[in-house]
Amino acid sequence: MPSYVLPRGSYVPLHGCPALVCFPCPTSPREAHVPVAGRPTSKDVAQEAGVSQSTVSLVLGGKWSGRVSPATARSVRTAAERLGYRPNQAARNLRLGTTRTVLLMVPTLTAPFFGPVYTGAARVAARHGFGVVVSTWPDGADGPAESPFPAPHEAIDGVLASSMPAAALERFHGTPAVLLDSGPDADVPTVDFGVAAGMRAIAAHLAGLGHRRFGHVAAGVDQWTFRARTEVLAAEVAALPGGVLTRAACAIDVASARDAAQRLLARPDPPTALVCDDDLIAAGAYKAARALGLDVPGEVSVTGFDDVLLATALEPELTTVRLPAEELGAQGMTALLDLLDGGRPAPRVLPGRLVVRGSSAPPRALL
Repeated sequence: MPSYVLPRGSYVPLHGCPALVCFPCPTSPREAHVPVAGRPTSKDVAQEAGVSQSTVSLVLGGKWSGRVSPATARSVRTAAERLGYRPNQAARNLRLGTTRTVLLMVPTLTAPFFGPVYTGAARVAARHGFGVVVSTWPDGADGPAESPFPAPHEAIDGVLASSMPAAALERFHGTPAVLLDSGPDADVPTVDFGVAAGMRAIAAHLAGLGHRRFGHVAAGVDQWTFRARTEVLAAEVAALPGGVLTRAACAIDVASARDAAQRLLARPDPPTALVCDDDLIAAGAYKAARALGLDVPGEVSVTGFDDVLLATALEPELTTVRLPAEELGAQGMTALLDLLDGGRPAPRVLPGRLVVRGSSAPPRALL
């Protein structure tokens, strides 16, 4: 039996026609034809709908209103759906000089906080036909952030940078960028958390319970968000009659936080409340208290910051400040899309919320 190679755009007759192929066959309705070889093109859609390729481009590009009748637009969309046609996005992007791709840079991929940031950014990006790729710029890294692409301006349209200084974007000069949780003092658009108000809420909560000796288990990371927490806590305790603040720095991991908290709790006049810069640090503070035989919150209260899932996995559940991480990503992407569209997005601040749980109580001396 001879074999045949059908050219692109050929159709198999489904109506009993003796011809091997038809282009299309005039004896059968269009809906009786289906493409059989290769990926369908806009030319195939035009032929199927009985219109020009330029009409197909107008309709599928969403630019047909006032130029093409609604009936013709419906015909083109029906033909495209019937043929399984999908626009070649890469070719379209090349014509437009855009990749429709955004780079999200975060300090780490292991911290539970940054997953929701990505989720929020990707959700908004998808609604506008953009994709998001993720790369890391580790805490404490020296110099500007390295791009994962040899030529960033050819691979991405914009950058979302979370928890990093503006100077780290030097290698992305000329690429539109938005900074997240990095402080308002930047020459690019910013979306920040209200960390100062969150720390004030923690200090007021503990002071209201009667605490006067505070221990700050502080993230030893030179980032705006942690500097702001340190400054506000120091100011709040200094304004409190009889207030005393001691501080120990640590990495953002459980073991380092445990050691820092133990140093504070082993002092001759130890704090009655440990204020932790992060929920993971608070988990280390729990371990330090229990290693010293101290009950949480009976003998020492512990608070965190962020309200990641770990906060409710601890026992007792952690009093902390809830920061809307997913909304940070969503608002950041919204600002970046506005910037790409020629806008000038204003700085945005997302408020945190104190969530009181079982890890904070009046100091034992007041019970």
